[in-house]
Parts: sequence; C-alpha cells; structure tokens
Amino acid sequence: MKVNLKMLSETLGLSQTTVSRALNGYSDVSEATRGRVVEAAKKLGYQPNPQARQLATGRADAVGIVYPFGASDIGDIRFGEVVSGMTEGLAEHKLDLLIHSSRPDVELDTYRRLIDGRRVDALVVARTRVDDPRIRFLQERNFPFVAYGRTHSRTPYAWFDFDNEAGGKLAVERLVALGHRRIALIHAPLELNFAMQRYRGFVIALRAAGIEPDPELILEASLDRIGGYQAVGKLLALKEPPTALLVDNNVAGVGALRALGDSGWKPGKGMSLIVYDGIPTEIPLTYKVTGVIQPTGESSGRAIADLVVGVLAGKPLPELHKLGEPCIALGDTDGPPPAAARRSRGKAIGQESPAG
Repeated sequence: MKVNLKMLSETLGLSQTTVSRALNGYSDVSEATRGRVVEAAKKLGYQPNPQARQLATGRADAVGIVYPFGASDIGDIRFGEVVSGMTEGLAEHKLDLLIHSSRPDVELDTYRRLIDGRRVDALVVARTRVDDPRIRFLQERNFPFVAYGRTHSRTPYAWFDFDNEAGGKLAVERLVALGHRRIALIHAPLELNFAMQRYRGFVIALRAAGIEPDPELILEASLDRIGGYQAVGKLLALKEPPTALLVDNNVAGVGALRALGDSGWKPGKGMSLIVYDGIPTEIPLTYKVTGVIQPTGESSGRAIADLVVGVLAGKPLPELHKLGEPCIALGDTDGPPPAAARRSRGKAIGQESPAG
C-alpha cells in the first residue's frame, strides 16, 4: 500500500505540516525531528505527491524550453546534444527539463500558459533573434530565464552564446590566406542573432582583406538541407562561380555538401568549402569537412544548466554570461583556388597594369 503524507504523520505522531516542512528542509524544524522524519519516510517507502509538493513550495522543479519545431529540426543533431547536456546538468540539481514544441506564430501564447500555470520555474529561450519579443515578454513578467544566444536588450539578462562574429572572421581569413577572392556565404535568415553575427564577421573580414562583399555571392537560405542545396545550385549557375564557400550552419551545410557532390565536386578540388559547426558525424563521409568548431553541444548544454541554476539562486544577472570561443578544424574540403581561377586573375591583373 502506498504511504501518503497523512499516514506518515500519523505513524510519527506529528502534524502533516511538520512532516512536510521536515522533508522539504525548512530551518524551523529541528535536526532531530528532520532525521526522524526522513528515516521513517525511507523505511515506509513514502513518495511525495508532486502536485501537493508544488502547492506547498510554489516550485515545479522543472525548467522549460519552448522550441518552434519544424520538420527539419528533428534532424538537428546539435540541438539534441545541447538538450542532453542540459538534462544531465539540471538533473544534478533535481530539476527536470521540459521541451514544449510550438508553432512559430504562437510561441508567446505557449510562454504565457507555462508561466500562468506555474508549470516551470525558469525558461531557456533558444534561437534568439536580433529583436526578440520573447525576451521582452519574460523581462516584463520578471520571470527567470536564460537566453541561448544574445539579443538586443538594454535590460540585463542571463545568456549563453558563442563568439559568432569571430567565427565568421576566422573562416574568411583562412580562405583569403589560401588565395581566394571570390568567397561566397550561405546564411540563415538574418533575423536570427547567430546568423547576423556570423554574417557581420564575414563582411568585416572581407573588407579587412580589401575585398568588397559581392551581393551575388551572399545568399540567404532556409534553415534546412533543402535551403542549402538550392543555394549552392544558384552559386554554381553563376557566370563566374565563387572559388570558396562558407555555410553558416550545419543543417544547410549538409544540403550544400550534397549539391556540390551532385555537381561532380570532389573534396580538395574545385570550390573550397567550410561549414560552421562542421558536418554531423552521423553523416557517413570518407573525408573530413573543414569547419568552424565550437565547444561540444553537451558541454554547452551543461553550461546553460549552470546558468539556469544561478538565475534561480538569485545571482546578479550581469554575472551570468558565458561566451564560447570558436576555432577552425582543418579538413579535406578547402585549399588554394583552382589553377584556372588563378590564371584568370593573373591575366586580368596583367591586362590592367599598363593602365596603372
């Protein structure tokens, strides 16, 4: 027979309030009484009623993440790794992670239901936008949250992010050092903050190298494999295709890689390719794709979990920031421009020099 709070209190000869407060660690219960209650609870197999405990403590012991899932998100290995790390990190503090899928156009309604129903103690805001109404809403409601990615806000908030601008610069600097001048970018919608940051780094690095960004070589693609595939098709159809390409996310990167393969491309020959976050290891390849690499998804998830715990503990928000640094992981898909492209540029320079 399942032992409830009433039965436990009757067995001990204590009030239900005293037993409940002892089990929940309240300081007004003596250590002797607390020890006696805990011992009896273990012996009798008492399990607290989660609904009753929530009413008593005002806490759900859960953290929520509202994710605007589309069909392509199911295959986002990186997000799965982050969720795994968050789950492990929060579990160490006896907190559950609840994932709530939502249509993009009704996300705020989902946030309201979770907060008004007291179903979570804090929220993690994923895929932050340059101007993010979700963060404004949570700040107005004074509800605990951690942003997975930064956003424009003058009000302090807790966030975990990567130095995406630095990553965009690293990729361009490598390609320029290899001799490339026609460098293309396939980016996610620029309303997403990570995409805007990587785009900004790309443009800054080009201009620092004396190369004016060519709008023809900068394409927005949907955050899925089809978007990457179609964007590469457009680049290959140009009269003068780029000699190098940066794809700013690995979801579109898989599609871009497939499009290049379908065109007869071989790694290390023809167009150089760098994919932000690399290609997921679950994609079987006989070569390694050069990538802009960041801390693992699992370690990122644990870092976010630590920030959530800090927010719930009342730590000052300006102290709850974590920035991951990217680096280039060399692979087999980038190198100097094809000889034909180099000859073409050399000939053009030679023709122009007499007029200089």
